[in-house]
Amino acid sequence: MKLLQDVDLRSFNTLGIPATAKYFADVTNIEELQNALEFARARGQAPIILGGGSNTVFTGDIDSLLIRLAMRGIACSVDGNDRIVEAAAGENWNELVCYCLAQGWYGLENLISIPGSVGAAPIQNIGAYGVELSNVLESVSGWDCQHGVIRRLSAEDCELGYRDSVFKHALKDRFIITSVSLRLSVIPKPELSYPALRAELTDAERATPEQIAETVAAIRAQKLPDYRRDPNAGSFFKNPLISAEKASDLLRQYPALAHWQMPNGQVKLAAAWLVDQSGWKGRRADGVGIHPNQAIVLVNYDGRSGADILHFAAQIQADVFANYGVNLEIEPRVY
Repeated sequence: MKLLQDVDLRSFNTLGIPATAKYFADVTNIEELQNALEFARARGQAPIILGGGSNTVFTGDIDSLLIRLAMRGIACSVDGNDRIVEAAAGENWNELVCYCLAQGWYGLENLISIPGSVGAAPIQNIGAYGVELSNVLESVSGWDCQHGVIRRLSAEDCELGYRDSVFKHALKDRFIITSVSLRLSVIPKPELSYPALRAELTDAERATPEQIAETVAAIRAQKLPDYRRDPNAGSFFKNPLISAEKASDLLRQYPALAHWQMPNGQVKLAAAWLVDQSGWKGRRADGVGIHPNQAIVLVNYDGRSGADILHFAAQIQADVFANYGVNLEIEPRVY
């Protein structure tokens, strides 16, 4: 394990937040992970686990050990027409999607161009254009910090929900994902329920997985800024889930409010619509702003601190609540 001290974290988070980690370790295997955890434990510290840094807000310097998961490797086994693809936590998610498409393993095409690492995907239950990770997740392997062993969790064990999982609750800071297994197929099963995706396809009924991926990538490139040019963490706010009764009241007042009926009876509202209609789309203040083309992407234009970013976000949350009585939750994890 290579241990570094006083590491500048600006290049390790896509918001470009200035912060320093007192100790920093890249781990490429389980043994190095164990050594890093022991280093932190010997100092009475709680380590921070980092993937691609695309869903992270640092509110200050890290006075402990930051462990970046850098395990690599992709393996595949055959189960009839299915392919069980196991990818290490440090693999880049978008590169994994492209690799699987090139092999003719389908199911991830709608999830192309999502930034971040493979290990972070189950934590957020990443989703886009009608598909969530839960649709293809087979299992997750990782280090159980409480019992000091490697465990494999089934998809059911992961308790995946909308941008949610057991890793945000019962297993938060107790389970470190080291690899993810996905059940893909050599037989295309296009998911075209998302209206904006269907609208962009010339012949939706005959669209191939490759065409779907290309279309999704083009839509995302048009709507979402590149973090290397405009530092951002993707969608900063979750689409809120509210009761059917509250949704009915809101829709009577605001018929244009974008919404989706959920299987559990709740209604999901478009956070982008709420932020846009509250007048925040394209606004900037003190070097932080909302992107002019996407109302839930917060951009750190001038390299401001995490505290500045959260202050800006809190003003948006307050306005949306005042206007619509809806609480917006932020999506990134705050340290």
